[in-house]
Amino acid sequence: MGTPHPSGAQRTVVAIVAGLSAGQIGADTPTLRDLARTLGGVHMLQPAFPAVTCTSQATMLTGLSPQGHGIVGNGWLDRELGEARLWRQSRGLIQAPLVWESARARFPGLSVANLFGWFNMFSSADVTVTPRPQYAADGRKAADILATPEGLRERLVAELGAFPLFNFWGPRADIRSTEWIVQATQRVMTWHDPALTICYLPHLDYVLQREGPGGPTVRRELREVDRVLQSLIAACRSRGARLILCSEYGIERAHQVIHPNRALREAGLLSVRQEFGGLNLDLNGSAAFALCDHQVAHVYAQDGASLARTREILAALPAVDRVLAGSERAELQLDHARTGDLVLVPTAGAWFAYPWWTEPSEAPDYARTVDIHRKPGYDPCELLLDAGPLATSAKVAWFMLRKRLGMRALLQCTPLDASLVRGTHGRVDLKPELEPVLLAEGAFLPQEGRLPMHAVHEVILRHLTGEPA
Repeated sequence: MGTPHPSGAQRTVVAIVAGLSAGQIGADTPTLRDLARTLGGVHMLQPAFPAVTCTSQATMLTGLSPQGHGIVGNGWLDRELGEARLWRQSRGLIQAPLVWESARARFPGLSVANLFGWFNMFSSADVTVTPRPQYAADGRKAADILATPEGLRERLVAELGAFPLFNFWGPRADIRSTEWIVQATQRVMTWHDPALTICYLPHLDYVLQREGPGGPTVRRELREVDRVLQSLIAACRSRGARLILCSEYGIERAHQVIHPNRALREAGLLSVRQEFGGLNLDLNGSAAFALCDHQVAHVYAQDGASLARTREILAALPAVDRVLAGSERAELQLDHARTGDLVLVPTAGAWFAYPWWTEPSEAPDYARTVDIHRKPGYDPCELLLDAGPLATSAKVAWFMLRKRLGMRALLQCTPLDASLVRGTHGRVDLKPELEPVLLAEGAFLPQEGRLPMHAVHEVILRHLTGEPA
């Protein structure tokens, strides 16, 4: 049983372990295995489409489908600005109440901490911590976080050191960032005593995208995640907090890359312009464009004639399973203004890559860099290195020298070969062992063994109120 918070709610902690699937809970994760036994077993989740980070978290926190909360992917084309926007963090993007906003009607003093969950800027949570680099005028990027209330950032850095941003995403991503987040979560629980604490732990996701399920280091990294979770579980028990542990999606083996923008460019529907020696996307002049995001592509067209031709071209691409337009998008709960005019779904193991160029010499300057906001699509190649250690070290040294001399420089270590990616996600028709999971106190769960992702919202509410299902 949980311990009541001064607000009257039961203290509850929600840990989102990205990429964790049912088949991974076992000998390599003894802490999770024991937790599952204590809580009454592992429940599989049926994710909303697309099963990607931002859509899944919004679905969990609102109890609605993407066409209800508006988060149709990790990004979309902002038609008013004419810009592809990915990985934006404003709470205002979610067009529905969040679970704690609803719970405050019953518990007016309910306090909330959200550590690294998405949409954590301009948030209604009392305590927030989210990655936010500093960008200097000369192009430097420094690791940092945004945190509220004032002074929390400095206090966390004083105790834990600077947030290891470059271990959070990119070729150096590893367990260190997840470990920092868990340690920060424990301190926030002690310092601020929130009724509801949410933390997002990303590490396993990155390993699985690099290597795919069954990759050479996956079992070792599972043990690392399990080790880090030990201290979080202990902290929950010491504070009498109920723990809900869940994941947003499972990751399947990637074996085929689809390039819709290359097909659109070849057909004369996508336009480019030369910038810094490469070919950049010209959205202003393009009749159609595909925003590629793992296993979904949102395709935006300028007019009906372009749309009909675009659909014909993309439907003919190998490994494209479904092409939905207009009201057809409601079949995937994606009938929303932000959704592409067409929604592409691949066959199992296939995924969509954003490049429109075919020759390496045509790639825009950011293609070989880690640059999640400028790229008009998701690029898992940012988790990889395009050269061996010696060559990479030489590139880094040359980059640093040019920076010191005040010259324009790019750290170009991201490979252009999308076939190097071994794991992907987004589809919702997965084998049972690859499905995302929910571990929570059984009394607060519906009776069904397999729950829709939006049911996590109700599960959180029941943990807070203490009312059984």
